[in-house]
Amino acid sequence: MEAIHMSMIQFPVIDPVATGANICRLRKDRGLTVRDLQRYFGFEEPQAIYKWQRGQSLPSVDNLYALSALLQVPMNEIIISTSHIVSFEQQAATCCSGHFIGGFLRVQWAWQNFKAA
Repeated sequence: MEAIHMSMIQFPVIDPVATGANICRLRKDRGLTVRDLQRYFGFEEPQAIYKWQRGQSLPSVDNLYALSALLQVPMNEIIISTSHIVSFEQQAATCCSGHFIGGFLRVQWAWQNFKAA
């Protein structure tokens, strides 16, 4: 059996803009307004919903789970991934601090050397 190298494993990435557009579409398909979602989540203001729909932020896992129940679709039908999948290194370089990247690369090196032994 061939060893899997961490650098070869692809890292899926959520497309926040496409996911937001999908949330908006699903909401409208169900005949719900932004205010309906605001009340459902108990938010004082609707800004969080608008941010989700514009792709400026994503719902927390708890809110995504609740949203999937309200919209009656699985969570993976709400989330849209990018058309391309990036490597762990690319993902770490775009979103993580240098401290995290250094730690990640040390773990990757240890994993590769452990598998090679």
